[in-house]
Amino acid sequence: MHIPDGYLSPSTCATLYVFASGGWYAAWRRIKEAVLSRAIPLISVFAAFSFVLMMFNLPLPGGTTGHAVGVAIAAIVLGPSGSILAISIALAIQALFFGDGGITTLGANCFNMAIVGSLVAHWTYKLLTISADKAPGRRIAAGAIAGYLSINVAALVTASELGIQPLLFHDASGTPLYAPYPLRIAVPAMMLGHLTFAGLAEAVVTGGMVAFLQKSNAGLLVRQSTGGTSGLATVPVSNLRKLWVLIALLMVLTPLGILATGTAWGEWSVEELAEHVTLQQGAPQGLQRLSSIWTAPFPDYAPAFIKNESFGYVLSAMFGVGVLFISAMLVGTRWRRGRQTTEHLE
Repeated sequence: MHIPDGYLSPSTCATLYVFASGGWYAAWRRIKEAVLSRAIPLISVFAAFSFVLMMFNLPLPGGTTGHAVGVAIAAIVLGPSGSILAISIALAIQALFFGDGGITTLGANCFNMAIVGSLVAHWTYKLLTISADKAPGRRIAAGAIAGYLSINVAALVTASELGIQPLLFHDASGTPLYAPYPLRIAVPAMMLGHLTFAGLAEAVVTGGMVAFLQKSNAGLLVRQSTGGTSGLATVPVSNLRKLWVLIALLMVLTPLGILATGTAWGEWSVEELAEHVTLQQGAPQGLQRLSSIWTAPFPDYAPAFIKNESFGYVLSAMFGVGVLFISAMLVGTRWRRGRQTTEHLE
């Protein structure tokens, strides 16, 4: 679902940046200043979890790959606002440093996975867990269903965005300028893999994480009636050690993610597109022009100075999580200093 640069027209990208910006702004406003000191470490840990989880590629029908996102468990713990910010941060790091998703399409990817995915997961889980405080099994099942629905709705929105490109943006001869797949191809191709393997993976991950948190840190599953900042205001975040240990374990296991061969559908480079799609005039002109707008320093999670592919993958995971951790510390420190200065002036 990481749409690369060139697959969406500039106007589509701009529109989805506007939509995503609205979601980011609303999410930030709902993370009240009173709970910001608690929100920062929680958002960073679930951003790190999502970042690492998306490195585990799964083989899908047709020789492509897919992955879980981790958006549902983030929405369950953080509420939709915290989840939107956490998943957006993870997607931004992927795009900037590893070329996983484009820069021009970052707004689209955040809208699809972070915003749509978070809202679907939040409301699904909320509706299925009414009066379920004493029913752990029901919460696990609700989490699994929320995970399955959230990733599939996000995939459907993504497929629709790709599928309307040939209809809206083409040259005088009718040749597509950006993504060349019409809706009749884009929707079935995207949904086949997500309704099966990727959707089930998200369901298993979400249900498993709900079960894990019920035993290790049940307070993180406490939901508030406001719905916007679930658990952030009432749950101490001093004991996130088990979650960080889990993330560290996942980082060590990330080489399993490169066992699945092939590239995710709709994420092919210009060269790969020529191999998968028969186009008389080569890759679409607009796609070729925008595809090289940004060159990530470590494309495909493969640093050029590391010869061993597995070690390079682990090192990329460590780098991405490290960026998240250090950024969270810096933001938290700056916020605390700002609070102290304000209180001193008062």
